[in-house]
Amino acid sequence: IAPDSFKESLTAEEVAQAIKRGFEQSITDVECLLCPVGDGGEGTVDAIQHSLELEKKWQEVTGPFGLNEAMRYFQKDNRAFFEVADLVGLGKIPQEKRDPLHIQTCGIGELIRHLIDFGMKEVYIGVGGTASNDGGIGIAAGLGYRFYDKKGEELTVCGQALLEFDSVFKAELYRIPDDVQIRILADVESPLCGHQGATYTFGKQKGLDPALFETVDLAIQGFYEKFSPSTLSLKGAGAGGGIAAGLCAFAEANIVSGIDTCLDLIDFDKQVEDADLVIVGEGRLDSQSFAGKAPMGVAKRTPNGVPVIAICGSLANDLPPLPFENIQAVFSILEKSEPLEDSLKNASLYLEHTAANIGRLLNMRNH
Repeated sequence: IAPDSFKESLTAEEVAQAIKRGFEQSITDVECLLCPVGDGGEGTVDAIQHSLELEKKWQEVTGPFGLNEAMRYFQKDNRAFFEVADLVGLGKIPQEKRDPLHIQTCGIGELIRHLIDFGMKEVYIGVGGTASNDGGIGIAAGLGYRFYDKKGEELTVCGQALLEFDSVFKAELYRIPDDVQIRILADVESPLCGHQGATYTFGKQKGLDPALFETVDLAIQGFYEKFSPSTLSLKGAGAGGGIAAGLCAFAEANIVSGIDTCLDLIDFDKQVEDADLVIVGEGRLDSQSFAGKAPMGVAKRTPNGVPVIAICGSLANDLPPLPFENIQAVFSILEKSEPLEDSLKNASLYLEHTAANIGRLLNMRNH
């Protein structure tokens, strides 16, 4: 059972547990192996933590509005894992404060410094679900860059600073040691700029006024033309409102496939060897799910001949005909027409019912 989280409703592990309960109700001798997964979006590190038994820790960093905040990360040996959404996620920012140009992300750079100073050699970062759109300038600030306007006044570093900065001071730059690997778990391939980029694709859902898209996009482009032109052609640099770009340009990070890295870390290929059936799932299955999202990633790594079934919150009407990518059947868990908040609240129960029904069908086949 290898589902992703259901956004705003259940973690990947809670989804997996609910599906397991359903199967146990309807198939007497069923053996369920829980493998919650994530693709770089919110909840990825929680999913990995389930399989790797990571230790949870906290570190004080600069929060989204400039005040110090404790941010969590996970650790095992000399590997560390964290999600930027734990500091600047949409879920952390109240509706009335959602202004992606005024949210600070320098705390992410500060956390990286802390982890490296404490001997971490591999750092895995989930960058999905952020409320910021600063093109990664906050990462530069967290690693020691200082930005000034035309009058020589130091700027608070957030997306707005891109529109106002005139000069840069590189006083105490933090250098990433050669023996440290920073990997960005990405679930999107969006470049940093342009109509497919961070601002145009995700700006609106973060509360950015579409009238500002062009101005902000050009400001980000101008910034990288000055500091790191190669970042502008990187696939996935637009993830996290451009945090991925900042990590690549200033912290020498590499963008990797979130789902494939997650499956490698939890040793999925070994776990799936004896499976008769694989269950995948996410909150909404749509054509976007084909570009690096969890259900397809799991299905692609499932051995030939092992059927894959998707159990999802809702299904979009742009899905191709079945079977696709080894997925033989897809089920929506929605049982009745009701307001979305009720469906989110009842998701655990609906998952259980759907899994139990699938189990009954499988029983019929065996008899």
